[in-house]
Amino acid sequence: MTPRCRRLPRRPNTMGYLALLRAPHVTRLLLGTLLGRLPAGMTALVIALALREAGAPYSRIGLATAAYAIAAAVGGPVLGRIVDRTGQPRVLIVSAVVAGLGYALLALTPGSPSAALTGAALAGLAMPPLEPCLRSLWPAVVEEEQLDTAYAFDSASQQVLYVAGPLAVAGLAAAFGPSTALWTAAALGLLGALVVATTAPARAWQAPPREASAGLLGPLRSPGLVLLLVGLAGAGWTVGSQNVLFIAYAESHPGRLPGGAGSLLALAALGGLVGALVYGALPWRISTATRTWTIALGMAVSYLPLLLLPGPLAMAGLALLSGISLAPLLAAAFVLVAELAPTGTVTEAFAWLVTLFATGNAAGYAVSGLLATDSLPGVALCAVGGIALGGLLLFGCRRRLRPTAPTAPAATSPDGMPERMSERMPERTPEHAPVA
Repeated sequence: MTPRCRRLPRRPNTMGYLALLRAPHVTRLLLGTLLGRLPAGMTALVIALALREAGAPYSRIGLATAAYAIAAAVGGPVLGRIVDRTGQPRVLIVSAVVAGLGYALLALTPGSPSAALTGAALAGLAMPPLEPCLRSLWPAVVEEEQLDTAYAFDSASQQVLYVAGPLAVAGLAAAFGPSTALWTAAALGLLGALVVATTAPARAWQAPPREASAGLLGPLRSPGLVLLLVGLAGAGWTVGSQNVLFIAYAESHPGRLPGGAGSLLALAALGGLVGALVYGALPWRISTATRTWTIALGMAVSYLPLLLLPGPLAMAGLALLSGISLAPLLAAAFVLVAELAPTGTVTEAFAWLVTLFATGNAAGYAVSGLLATDSLPGVALCAVGGIALGGLLLFGCRRRLRPTAPTAPAATSPDGMPERMSERMPERTPEHAPVA
């Protein structure tokens, strides 16, 4: 293997977000991924509303939403591996069409138990891998000093999605019915996939040949990457537990919290948006690995005051505080995933990040839901515990988080010129170098 070159110190970020948005292809890629990822923030709620309107019992609604979540967790890494082997456009478009068929099945036959389960599973299994595809493209689209800004902007957009998605469902369902919201989710997924798949970077991107040692496990052959993903599952657990905590807290303070749990969740999302924007604007001098475990531990500290379960006004402030570190943690993790993934597996690695975070989130929801009836402090402790354990794991195994892959080979960009990464001294892996 070629020895890895040391990364040059990152220059201060004088470009900013406006310059990022002016870079070629960036606005279109962001718009396409935002549109195509909106269904991810809509689906769980819209499935519940559509099936409930059709008279389905809550048990069937639970099965359908679980089928969607499990299928998405399985399908993400599979689609990511196919992208690494065949490129992005075909996978994005075909998966969007298949997912659209799942939404159509739900919209047309919500009263059929088998059709509802099949439709939900199809929608999850074939959810277009827009998140991992975008994160694979960033290093080919922006300059190296803008990478942290790009990943931070990407992370910030997630905060918007998970607020905008449920709001869109609520508005569409109230005005036109849940079936319209299902058709809208299908259309948004296909539109977003088409917008991204037809960009020059997506059409030109091609992962280098997979390392022979990757084998069946692919990116999971990297011990550092596995540790990172487990740590991030702890963050997902915390977010799921926090959602239950806010719902239970609002119910225990009736009339004293305007907007109820929705206000607390919105404040946490606002905190994440602010945190991501600040993170992306700072000139970082420490390594990505150090940044990641430091932010994870900082997130754990920011959750500790939730154990006090103070009055509504103070709780609103703590909700804002607790959200600040999540988006920066994910932004740093995006860079670290790309650094740790074996050659030829970067899209699948990003898909595993989505899967592990979502799995942790679902587990945190489930366990906290069992605790919420009898012990609100127990739910708060559950929320703190996930990220605390995840952060301690990342800190304890910090030496494993150091990249060891070889320097990326030269590659070409979509315009046929030498690709940017080949002109630098990167620390990242060859997946960042698309071949035209």
